[in-house]
Amino acid sequence: MATIAEPEQDFSRLPELPAGIFTAPLKKPAHVGEDWLEPAQTVYSSDEDAIWNDLFARQMQVLPGRAATAFMGGLEKLNLDRGGVPEFGKLSEDLNALTGWTVVPVPMLIPDHVFFWHLANRRFPAGNFIRTRETFDYIQEPDVFHDVFGHVPMLTDPVYADYMQEYGRAGWKAMRYNRLKALGALYWYTVEFGLIQEVDGIKAYGAGILSGPTEVVYATEAESPNRIMLNVDRVMRTDYVISDLQPTYFVIESFADLYRQTVERDFDKLYRHLGPGFTYANTAVIDVDYVVNEGTLEYTLRGGRGSGAKPV
Repeated sequence: MATIAEPEQDFSRLPELPAGIFTAPLKKPAHVGEDWLEPAQTVYSSDEDAIWNDLFARQMQVLPGRAATAFMGGLEKLNLDRGGVPEFGKLSEDLNALTGWTVVPVPMLIPDHVFFWHLANRRFPAGNFIRTRETFDYIQEPDVFHDVFGHVPMLTDPVYADYMQEYGRAGWKAMRYNRLKALGALYWYTVEFGLIQEVDGIKAYGAGILSGPTEVVYATEAESPNRIMLNVDRVMRTDYVISDLQPTYFVIESFADLYRQTVERDFDKLYRHLGPGFTYANTAVIDVDYVVNEGTLEYTLRGGRGSGAKPV
């Protein structure tokens, strides 16, 4: 099959969403422009700052020894424990000095093509709101704590920071092939729920793990989930769970390994052979897998969060 012609990439301009591309229907708030950026960061109240502080303290009780070394180092470099929701101007100044990234406020989840554009220009969009006490343990839409605490410290690592920019650039190609679902699976299993093999054991670098107290212990220590070494072709064919703990996690050897497997992969060839849907269930262990740990899947088989099953 012929390769789709690769147009010249101009990441300085927001791309138009091609006709026929399937994305989530999102209604743009009237006060933001086509870039979906808020005019300013929210001024948080003392009660909202207290929520950040309590969330931060809770995570720091479980992250040491379970979070990737790069993440723990990033927390320290950015001084995220200075109290209250970080001010994006100061945060961006510190982050930019390290890896050239900035953090920008957005009102909600933003369209894929806008998200890709910001990443391609080393801007990380962060939710301009924080959860309430009523949603302290679980919030469906990413807030400033998930986005800043969970994601931003990893952007202090130069290789990982480059991976994130390349992921944004890769969005153009995925849109042209109408394979955003497959590219989304790669984001899910790396940026949100990725694990890394370090000298002293498997640790978490994915923001979805690092921003929640239950999943960081479950992902790194529980017997239920599968832990499989990352294979990009396999991951992009694998379904995932949005509102519960993952039945399967994928493990990288290093961030250099992650970069090599993705940036050096011929995605034109991959997309030509990918179907529109997923091939593998999120519980599957298949013959090409390099399995670190084949889980019992007990938590999932007992019905997961809705059944009250223990994450063991």
